[in-house]
Amino acid sequence: MATYDFIIVGAGSAGSVLANRLSADPATRVLLLEAGGSNKHMNVDTPAAFSKLFQTKRDWNYFTQPEPDADDRQLYLPRGKMLGGSSSMNAMIYIRGNRVDYDGWAADGCKGWSYEEVLPYFKKSEHNERGADTFHGVDGPLNVADQRSINELSLAFVEAAVERGYPRNRDFNGSDQVGVGPYQVTQKKGARWSTANAYLVPAMSRPNLTIHTDAHAHRIVIERGRAVGVEYRHNKEMKTDRANAEVIVSGGAYNSPHLLMLSGIGPAGHLSEFGVEVAVDNPNVGDHLQDHPVIMNTFHVHKKVSLAHAEKPARLAEYLLFKKGLLSSNVGEAGGFIHTRGGLAGPDIQFHFAPGYFNRHGFEVIDGDAMTVGPTLVAPKSRGHIRLRSPNPDVHPDILTRALSHPDDIRSLVDGLKVTRDIAHSKVFDEYQGGELHPGDDAKTDDELVEYIRRKAELLYHPSGTARMGTDPSSAVVDPKLRVFGVEALRVVDASIMPTVVRGNTNAPTIMIAEKAADLILSD
Repeated sequence: MATYDFIIVGAGSAGSVLANRLSADPATRVLLLEAGGSNKHMNVDTPAAFSKLFQTKRDWNYFTQPEPDADDRQLYLPRGKMLGGSSSMNAMIYIRGNRVDYDGWAADGCKGWSYEEVLPYFKKSEHNERGADTFHGVDGPLNVADQRSINELSLAFVEAAVERGYPRNRDFNGSDQVGVGPYQVTQKKGARWSTANAYLVPAMSRPNLTIHTDAHAHRIVIERGRAVGVEYRHNKEMKTDRANAEVIVSGGAYNSPHLLMLSGIGPAGHLSEFGVEVAVDNPNVGDHLQDHPVIMNTFHVHKKVSLAHAEKPARLAEYLLFKKGLLSSNVGEAGGFIHTRGGLAGPDIQFHFAPGYFNRHGFEVIDGDAMTVGPTLVAPKSRGHIRLRSPNPDVHPDILTRALSHPDDIRSLVDGLKVTRDIAHSKVFDEYQGGELHPGDDAKTDDELVEYIRRKAELLYHPSGTARMGTDPSSAVVDPKLRVFGVEALRVVDASIMPTVVRGNTNAPTIMIAEKAADLILSD
């Protein structure tokens, strides 16, 4: 048994940040536990190859229970299982969310989390290759770049949307999120730049930072109401290490509540069913699960310019030699944010445009060239939950997202699909567009579009809310300093603490949460 000051569970988007910031003081001993292994793999580094990591040993490979509002399908939920976590297998889109998201958190009692208060942490984390300004930093470890070889189809999408009356937006993380344009990405010199690259690698040589991979946390050790250590399996051997200061759970929106429940923190009746001794009865643990549903609108393309040609020998050579070309694509190259109707606090739909065929998470392929537009619901009202399936930590939790259960969610996706169809039929796309593949001619009326959405919608890898932040244990799991209600010296730091999921991709916000949490921890 070894003793540290801090034990961090999970070396993903949040845990990597914490490991770096907390170990910066050479007198502070930090243990970082990661259930997966190394992130060293060509498919991790090569942006366009991210979906090739799905359902491999670098993926937790979660599925939901049959979703009653999504045609009783079991939805696939990829999550990174390696150093860098999901930042090592995501689409690298750098989006922070909308000002109204954070101001909404603050208005609900989460002091310190308004937009103006979290902006410095976004800037602290960031090295934006465009340079510093009111909204962006250049001194942080996370490299943010314009895409090196943006596809002509992606540029055409932007021009087509502008033709249809949507404003051009050069910076979705600036003064206004609304509009269309290319996305900035977390890449450096054409390769992925994960939190493992940005935060862990610079800290690995510190003698006060210990990193264990293949280390699966089984239980937080709680004594007299205080978290004092973690029991985990490391290379097939069970170990327990102690934490003098704090245990920090950064497993993500599925794994963090799962570990809390295995440790006796959660709905008492549910835990008792599985023989788990109850330490804290909190029914909010695992509740309030949110994610962003997306529906794919795909089209044939006349010109041979799509990502269908990315793996040809010439394109592979181009990438290996110059880190440019089709393989440097993050796939979701362009997009934007819109309001589908009046009276909304912020945008409800985000577009993800891919200059290729992307359906069923990349598992489905077709012959020839295509393009895909995915209207994505970014302000969902549907809520799901995480529950235990077994007291065995190796058994995946029971996940039910209840995606598409709220009628407003369906309404926004139907309207978003109508917009993408309209954009695809603009004059700009005349030289490219060769007819709609999905949903096709069988889905014209609103009822037919609803049926298509329920049959084909997927979730866009942004789970949040299952250890939500708030001021009252009757409705939350952690307080605004991310301390778990009812247990001393225990925090949760990851996307699970979001009271509501932000409008946009969640990697940058998760990094911000960890940057702010590091300051909160050190100030205590």
